[in-house]
Amino acid sequence: MTDSMRPRVLFFDVNETLLDLAEVKESVSRALENRPELAALWFPTLLHHSLVSSAAEQFRPFGEIAVAALIMIAESNGIDLSEDKAKQAIQPILSAPPHPDVVPALRRLRKQHIHMGVLTNSSKGAMEQQLKTANIYGLFDFTLSVEDFGIYKPHYKVYQWAAESQKMQPEECMMIAAHGWDVGGAAWAGMRAAFVARPGQSLYPLAPVPEIIAADLEDIADRLIVLESQ
Repeated sequence: MTDSMRPRVLFFDVNETLLDLAEVKESVSRALENRPELAALWFPTLLHHSLVSSAAEQFRPFGEIAVAALIMIAESNGIDLSEDKAKQAIQPILSAPPHPDVVPALRRLRKQHIHMGVLTNSSKGAMEQQLKTANIYGLFDFTLSVEDFGIYKPHYKVYQWAAESQKMQPEECMMIAAHGWDVGGAAWAGMRAAFVARPGQSLYPLAPVPEIIAADLEDIADRLIVLESQ
């Protein structure tokens, strides 16, 4: 398939790509004694240890790793934070709002009858609550959580599994995400990729350059709609 042809399936990342995590980051900052520089470490630490779990073949739910990551940061900086308080601090992630560009972009893609869904590291239960609270659940044809596979993105097998779930080859699919590691992982697995350059996000220089790099999802939707459909 050439880049002039529209992908047959679109996979969207959820956290930070579709949903704005500003509120949960503020909540995490308060739990860390109002130290935003420590709060900024939380999500990268969560992602790091999800990969540790995958590498060690010791899968644990994303929410559990999120709590553990927060407790680690608190402990290493002399902050007393109980497990219950850590759970409360990350609770807003379940009600995170969509970025302003998300709904218009998804609706335009739906009008083109493009098969699309989400592929997330969040647990199934958390993912469904997130998408329903954000009022975007019904805009997708399917939802996939790595909880059903037991390995976290960006392991290449996750993207191959996702493509197979839709009865497609990886090259017929596109991963759309605001994380360099996610689009990089997808590209290495044979998928096409589009990077949403959300504030504070950057591409991994050692990964393949995504087919599309855009400031928001509406721009990505525009670029996909003009491509020739299958």
